[in-house]
Amino acid sequence: MVSSINIRNAGIEDSGLILRYITELARYEKAESEVKACEETIKSSLFGPGTVTRALICEYDNEPIGFAVYFFNYSTWLAKQGLYLEDLYITPEYRGYGGGKALLRHLARIALDTNCGRFEWSVLDWNKPAIDFYDGLGAKPQNEWIGYRLTGKALLDLAQ
Repeated sequence: MVSSINIRNAGIEDSGLILRYITELARYEKAESEVKACEETIKSSLFGPGTVTRALICEYDNEPIGFAVYFFNYSTWLAKQGLYLEDLYITPEYRGYGGGKALLRHLARIALDTNCGRFEWSVLDWNKPAIDFYDGLGAKPQNEWIGYRLTGKALLDLAQ
């Protein structure tokens, strides 16, 4: 029997599974205490009315092994939308089976099918296995940009 990888759109019934993957990813990134998501917030934010975010489930022999969450952004210079990959995660015991590459390939097709000018994501600077994987695909780091983030009190203060 040949093992197979399948990528499918996530549904609201996958909310618990997505939460599990988010928690596992946060644990890997040494940030589990920062996860505020719960199954209900995933249901409303990923599958509720007006959402712009989408999720995919990666399956190996019909068993879920990982996920990706993405959304569309916009490039003013290209005057085109882009696809931004927020998170991609494959459970450790299935790394090396092709799930990560299959998810990225699927997302690249979505980007081309929707006329995106870019397909982008971020990776932690210490995550050498991921960096090596992305380099091997031909992805190029964007060193000239520095990401900024407002959260908590700083976000509240600026909004006032």
